Amino acid sequence: MTDSRAPRDLNSKLRDFYALTKPEVNLLILMTTSAGYYLASTGPFRFFGLANTLLGTLLVASGTATLNQWMERRWDAQMRRTANRPLPSGRLSAQHAFWFGVLLSVSGVLYLTFAVNKLSAILAASTLLSYLLVYTPLKRKSALCTLLGAFPGAMPTLIGWAGASGSLDMRAGLLFSVLFLWQFPHFLAIALMYREDYARAGYLMLPRFDVDGRFTRAEILVLSAVCIAVTMLPVIGHAVLMVAMAASGAFFLYYAVKVTNTSSTVAASRVVHASVIYLPLVLVILGISKGRIL
Repeated sequence: MTDSRAPRDLNSKLRDFYALTKPEVNLLILMTTSAGYYLASTGPFRFFGLANTLLGTLLVASGTATLNQWMERRWDAQMRRTANRPLPSGRLSAQHAFWFGVLLSVSGVLYLTFAVNKLSAILAASTLLSYLLVYTPLKRKSALCTLLGAFPGAMPTLIGWAGASGSLDMRAGLLFSVLFLWQFPHFLAIALMYREDYARAGYLMLPRFDVDGRFTRAEILVLSAVCIAVTMLPVIGHAVLMVAMAASGAFFLYYAVKVTNTSSTVAASRVVHASVIYLPLVLVILGISKGRIL
């Protein structure tokens, strides 16, 4: 009789390694990288160029996520939402996760260097280092982590732009600004949802003085409005695109306003879900505007 446990154990290990890469986050990263690449492209669209840029970015992003979980495994074990991750649960060893993360990260940077261009590789390496060496440790020291973490969080737009054009310009900066600002209502709403869980592990995702969450909810509203205003800038003077962008913004702002009136975690979760719908809408509208605006 053959022992079927070995294939099951192997499949389980592979699933755990896959989970370390945070595939749900990588989907967003690939989407914003694609947007940057498409908007920067000139002439015939180079699908292989996009594929190479996405593959290199995916490897670096996966390595960053893995190393982030390796660094935070001790505190992840103290939070309900992360206690069952492969490292805090003990299903994978810290050593294996560390070398897996290093392999992915180095492979991604090298791939971008030789298959795409040096600028995209430098931007990807900068994203990895700033996320792991600045944002990750700052989460336990200051609520400013959200501000500083928004920089590496918005970098995929620049990696995509650099992958297509080999350079950066003001238009790339505008796209970067959209994603930079979008992150605040998105991640502040998540911080409200899991405030007790974060506090249990010693993460300072919200200001200490904001005991009732009112300041953070006001931040969500104000920064959502600022983000919407910035997305309107490139479509000024183009009636159809202005209407489409304004409608998308109104949809997002509705939920941002709702969260200011209640401390309910349900309202915060709706902001998160609305933000995940809003961002692709903005990117599609900007994509449609290509050649006329961006």
